[in-house]
This record gives sequence, structure tokens and C-alpha cells, in this order.
Amino acid sequence: MLNGHVSHWWEQIGLPEPRPSLAGHHTADVVIVGAGFTGLWSAYYLAKAQPGLQICVLEAHHVGYGASGRNGGWLTNTVTGGRERYLKTSGYHAAQAFQLAMNATVAEVITVCQVEGISADIQQGGEFEVAYTEAQENRLRDQARAEAQWLGTDCQLLEREQATAKIRVAGTRAALWHPHAARIHPAKLVKALAEVVEKLGVKIYENTRVNVIRPRQVEASAGTVNAEYILRATEGFTAGIKGHKRLWLSMNSSMIATEPLSQGLWDEVNWSQGEVLGDFAHVYMYAQRTADDRIAIGGRGVPYKFGSRTDIDGQTPQVTVDKLRDVLHRMFPQTVSARIDHAWSGVLGVPRDWAATVGLDPATGLGWAGGYVGTGVATTNLAGRTLRDLVLGESTALTALPWVNHRARRWEPEPLRWIATKALYAAYGQADRQEANGRSATSPIAHLADLLTGKP
Repeated sequence: MLNGHVSHWWEQIGLPEPRPSLAGHHTADVVIVGAGFTGLWSAYYLAKAQPGLQICVLEAHHVGYGASGRNGGWLTNTVTGGRERYLKTSGYHAAQAFQLAMNATVAEVITVCQVEGISADIQQGGEFEVAYTEAQENRLRDQARAEAQWLGTDCQLLEREQATAKIRVAGTRAALWHPHAARIHPAKLVKALAEVVEKLGVKIYENTRVNVIRPRQVEASAGTVNAEYILRATEGFTAGIKGHKRLWLSMNSSMIATEPLSQGLWDEVNWSQGEVLGDFAHVYMYAQRTADDRIAIGGRGVPYKFGSRTDIDGQTPQVTVDKLRDVLHRMFPQTVSARIDHAWSGVLGVPRDWAATVGLDPATGLGWAGGYVGTGVATTNLAGRTLRDLVLGESTALTALPWVNHRARRWEPEPLRWIATKALYAAYGQADRQEANGRSATSPIAHLADLLTGKP
């Protein structure tokens, strides 16, 4: 089994050819820090809107090194942290507009890939989530009722027979499905998107670590850039920038990928339409059937490293690999003899209130987007289009969405955030074990953990 090497996605297609590093002093109209989905989508839409704009993107490693090249490949319409959090602050119509914007974002990514000739193994099969304990089923049915109160969710409740006819997950009691999701190959998308923006005139500098972001200037490892606008798109690596240590917590997530599986197995489980697959456990999983017939499945593993430290090239503890293998075998017993070809990990950004944000301060020229808590594959595109409008000074439906210029308080200093995160996932694990042993209602341990950490 290959462990690390950034991700299975990058190992499959090969790392991108190295780009030059920044050296000396430069000027630009817009500097974007981070060459993942957020940074590249922002560059793409700005360059399309104003072809003469001087845009440069600074990346500490290579394009797609972070979450954009390591994620589970879920292009889905989730509003990070939930729509309901915006009811009190912004009202029903604003929250509803956010959901419809996320629906449109899934379609937007697919359309751009078609227009730009980007081949990223996209198959729109929707999002399929199962419940396999009584407590999970109760949460699933509560979710179905909640989704019915909103326009555009298009969520279908599938009873046991309907659910297993769609994907045969062992022990399924019920499932939810909606059409606004697609499977993608994330590294193919981020690699091609970088090539597209370069053709539009955007300069990308790799192996260029930004240490300081200040109004109108970024200070990198071997140079500086002055610009009217500086957009931070660093997600889980934000804590490494001076002054941002406690802004977002760096949460780890891990994945494994099987060997290509036989057609006989696929016929048996009937997973054939490109659905992305999840569950209603507290320590939840996410999976896809890849274009080359593997199951790529992920979960939190070891969720947090003291001091918001990040991994080295995706190295993953064996205990995490074993836990993910157990989840795979529980859901699909047919895979018990399947080889695990690759394990890897990545880091994502978690704000203190678990809600993503995008914004720009016109007075300083400093902009940002992130805090996606693992739901960024689609949300990054919405962020890029929103940053385009903010930089160009346009008041649009996107700039009116309730996450724009939202700010959360900072995380507590260490060791408090390490203790809180460890306790959160220990509590979730205990709650899942109680529910697997027959508890019919959501464990109060999980409710307490949510309350203490601010998780919705």
C-alpha cells in the first residue's frame, strides 16, 4: 500500500511540472495567496471579467497541493454549517438564496469544464446518504422533513427497498438522495484549471511560501509583491501565516482507495450512476466510485494535530487506515478481500462557528475566502465568483449572500483547542458505538460535544 505521496489523485495523473518561484520585488493588480480551487477559481473569473488585469497566484508547494488535490471528489450543494444559521441574522429569503446559489454552483462547475475542455471524470449522480442504525434513521428522517421546508433541495426520502435498489449498502434502513451533486477527480480539475488560467495571462509562482500578508503587500520566502488587492485562499494552511494562527482550526481528514474492483462486485452493489455516498454517523464517512472502478472512502481519522500543524505529503497513521477499511467492509462486505492501494490525508479549515466565509475590505484591499469544513469543492467556485464581484466593486446577487463578510471569533489558544477537538471526536466515536449497540435516539454525548465546540 502506498502511504502519502500527497494523494491517490495526484499519484494517478502525476505531479504537475514545477513552475518558477517568486524572487525579488514585483507589482500586480491582484495577488492571490494559494493555488487551490479558491485561488484558481478567483483568478479564472477575474481574468475572464477583465482580461488586462495583472493577476499573480503564490503557492507554497504546487497547484492543488492542499485540500483541492486530496479531497473526496464531492461536487455538491451543501451550505457549510447549514442554511438555518442565517435565519436569525439575514432572514429566510437570504438563506434560501444561498441554497439556490449552491445548486447553481454545481451546474456552473460542470459547465465551465465543458466550455474549457477540462476532463475531470465528472458524473452527476447526486448525493446518496444512508442510515444503518435506528438513531441514524431518526436523524435522517428529521433531515428529510427539514429539507422539505426549503426550495431547491429536491431531496427524496428512500425507504429500505428503494435505497438498496439504488446502492446496496449493507444494513441500510433508509436513505436520502438529491440530484445536485457529482463525482469528480479533484487533481484533474485543479491541474487543468491552473493551465486554463495561465492561458488567460495569470502568473502562478510555486514553491513560494507567503509569510506575511499586509495591506497592499505580501511578503514571501524570497520576494514581495505589491498589489491593490490581496486575496487569501489558504484554507487549512491559514494558521501558518503570521497573525492568523487562531483564525481557523486546521482539521485533518484521511482517505483510502481500493484496487480496481471487478464488474461482478459492481453488479452486486449496483453503484453505477456516479452518486457520491455518505452516512448519518457522527464520525461520518464520504466515498465515491472512481472512474477506474475503485472505491475511494474517507473520514476524519486523527482529526487535529497540536498547534494546527499540518501533515507531510499526506502521510497517514495505520490506525486511521484500519478504521477506514473497517467502515468500507461494514458497508460493502464484498470488499473484504480487496487490496487497499493508497492511503493519504489532507487538511481543511474550520472557523470557530463552523461557517464558511468570503469577503473583502475595500479600505485595505485584503480579501479572503475559506473555512469550508470539508464542503469546499463546489463552494470554492462560488467564492471565486463572489471575490470577482467584490474586487471589481460590483453589487450583485452573489455579494448579497449572507456569508459575505461574515466573521467568526478566533479559536481558543492551545492547549484548549487541542483538548476541545480531541474531546469532540472522542465523544462522537462513543456516540456512534452506543447507537450501533442499539440506542434509538441520538446520544446526548453527541449533543453535548456540539454545544461545547459550537458545531451546528
